[in-house]
Amino acid sequence: MSREIIFFLPDEDATCRLGRALAVLARPGDVIALHGTLGAGKSTLARAFIRALTTPDEEVPSPTFTLVQVYEGCSGPVWHFDLYRLEQPDDAFELDIEDAFAEGICLIEWPDRLGPLLPAHRLDLRLEEAESEKGRRASLTATGSWADRIGDLSL
Repeated sequence: MSREIIFFLPDEDATCRLGRALAVLARPGDVIALHGTLGAGKSTLARAFIRALTTPDEEVPSPTFTLVQVYEGCSGPVWHFDLYRLEQPDDAFELDIEDAFAEGICLIEWPDRLGPLLPAHRLDLRLEEAESEKGRRASLTATGSWADRIGDLSL
């Protein structure tokens, strides 16, 4: 079973609200795949998500060069992956992605780089420019346990 929800995000504050709202629903073992072009707002959403589970002033640099950053959240570790520079899916094993999937909450930017390693049960969040207005469109497609929880999402 899957479920889809679409939100219009008029500005960066709305993107941050979505990140915080998702953090409230997230559980250890969850995977959130963040899709979108460069500058779409993936890192902004991830930063708000992580700060909602850690502290409001948590330093959250983009993991573009390190590929992964791990944070101690209130419900366990939060793994933030940026796989833009990943050359092949198996390289993710060097980033301890198996541990991340098993014990933490995973935010994955450029999830397509994982190929067949991307878990089937996940929340796919696609950020793109809105066609008719200034702002962004967030399309969320939920499978697994996310399909049940996503109905509780509100901004």
